[in-house]
Amino acid sequence: MKKTTALLMVSALLSSTAIANAETLRWARSGDALTLDPHAQNEGPTHTIRHQMYEPLIIRDTTGAFEPALATKWAPSADDPNVWVFKLREGVKFHDGADFTAEDVVFSFERAKQDNSDMRELIGSIVEVRAVDDYTIEMVTDGPNPILSSNLTNLFIMDKGWTEANNTVNVQDFEGGEITFATTNANGTGPYVLQSREPDVKTVMVRNENYWGRDQFPLEVSEIVYTPIQNSATRVAALLSGEIDFLQDMPVQDLSRVSASEGLKVQQAPQNRVIFFGMNQGAADIEADNVDGKNPLADVRVRKAMSLAINRDAIKQVVMRGQSEPAGMIAPPFVNGWTAEMDAESKTDMEAAKALMAEAGYGDGFSLRLDCPNDRYVNDEPICQAAVGMLGQIGITVNLNAQPKAQHFPLITNGETDFYMLGWGVPTYDSEYIFNFLVHGRGSDIGTWNGTGYDNAEINTLIASLASNTNLEERNQDIATIWRAVQDDQLYIPIHHQVLNWAMADKVGIDVDPEDQPKIKYFTMK
Repeated sequence: MKKTTALLMVSALLSSTAIANAETLRWARSGDALTLDPHAQNEGPTHTIRHQMYEPLIIRDTTGAFEPALATKWAPSADDPNVWVFKLREGVKFHDGADFTAEDVVFSFERAKQDNSDMRELIGSIVEVRAVDDYTIEMVTDGPNPILSSNLTNLFIMDKGWTEANNTVNVQDFEGGEITFATTNANGTGPYVLQSREPDVKTVMVRNENYWGRDQFPLEVSEIVYTPIQNSATRVAALLSGEIDFLQDMPVQDLSRVSASEGLKVQQAPQNRVIFFGMNQGAADIEADNVDGKNPLADVRVRKAMSLAINRDAIKQVVMRGQSEPAGMIAPPFVNGWTAEMDAESKTDMEAAKALMAEAGYGDGFSLRLDCPNDRYVNDEPICQAAVGMLGQIGITVNLNAQPKAQHFPLITNGETDFYMLGWGVPTYDSEYIFNFLVHGRGSDIGTWNGTGYDNAEINTLIASLASNTNLEERNQDIATIWRAVQDDQLYIPIHHQVLNWAMADKVGIDVDPEDQPKIKYFTMK
């Protein structure tokens, strides 16, 4: 009864604004964008929605290759190794008709470096962005940065005038619960214009008929109706009934049923993302356990025991229905620095895990809270439920706290969780991105997603050097050294590499993007 009622509600919601023609794309996934503010949250689904309306200087296409967006050319300066030169696209207008110029780029990068920005780690090496003329900018870095362009694919450009006029120059304080004009409004240069926004309910976008790339991309979708549907069964029912055309996060338990359904298809590809658990090893004592006066997670033997207790093959077969690849490091195979040897290091050995627990003085176990999202990753809550049972076998009683990502993520960034699930994609395809966010000690503009309390001065120095080391052989050796420390210290518990399954009506044409960021301008509609 509840399932039927939910489906009827979704059906009414979707049909209320959808235009009944082949150019409307009715798109659903489990969660919504956290905010429309271009610089407030560095989170995949949030970027995905913004990519339809805003644009960076450079994007990646569905193969992962660079493609010009608001910049047409970019390269290090021939005169100064600390400067990158970008030639901007001319004749581009924002949705409100204002001209796009270098002034907007300078403004956007300055805004993205604010304390509330979740994008500042990506551009931490940039000390100045200056306009040479209306369509040329120079980015000055604090040393040669050989991979600067890789850090810019999700750094969106805002209209300076619009932002100032709407009192949203400051980045939204997302963790503090602030709501600003930029939270639910948008004025970008992208292929789609925001028509309406109801957070966690529905977002409608219509094609930008004045888009600079109108003749370069298919742009066959004239209207996007995006609806977050958290319940897996309801999402699949909406797809099977024809209420939606494109389901981005297809539940693995329904793959066979959908694939066999007339008029529907499922497309699959490895994703540039790893799912893992983080542990607060840095605190002298933690709140979420029953051990007084000390922190069991501070002992590397306990962390290693917890990793040994996780049966990744069982999670793959039972929870993920074969749709994952067990991971031994928190880097996807796409990324510079990943090795097959390290990715095979995670093992399951209950006896060895129990021995380590006893050696660390926790033979009788302890209790701990696990914070987990329930609307962000494929089967996130069921994975956490499986881990609860596995850790129970070595005496760790885990109390599961599963909640929507909007409530879950601030626990990590605010340092309010001791044991948590997180997933990480790497849009730069380089380990430096992982290290800056997840390994470097937490500071005002670095390590913002490192909830482990790990802060190693020697490793921090090595990480900082990666941004300016142009000797790629030496740089790769430093990357390997950092990874060895991460592995030996059991900084995280890797679970698996996600596999993407996009389900859609036969009329929808698109290749799966390994970033899990569909850009609707590429879609075709039969």
